[in-house]
Amino acid sequence: MQGLIDNKVMNRQETRALIRASIEEENLNKRAEFRALGSGKKRYTEEQKEYAINKAQEIGVRATARLLQLSRKTIQRWLRAKGTRVKRCTDWVYDWAYWRRKRREKWERIKLYR
Repeated sequence: MQGLIDNKVMNRQETRALIRASIEEENLNKRAEFRALGSGKKRYTEEQKEYAINKAQEIGVRATARLLQLSRKTIQRWLRAKGTRVKRCTDWVYDWAYWRRKRREKWERIKLYR
């Protein structure tokens, strides 16, 4: 019985590894497509910028930055240049900062925080 369980776990691990490998291969293909749009110089072409902007609108700025191995700020700058409104950070950061401030106020009131 234990052998069957081990095989099931191994197959699950192999499946996960296969999924990760296929995702990474797809990401490499997208990155290669992005690089192929370039001229080989240091500056990015308009085609590359459009590709990155479309991808950012599709999957998000941070995911696009990871996918294309670009700076998040670069992609945000390109989006702003096209007239798209871009937040400095995600919504959860504002909530986190609010509650952090509340905790600090509480501890300052009871004189345990400095």
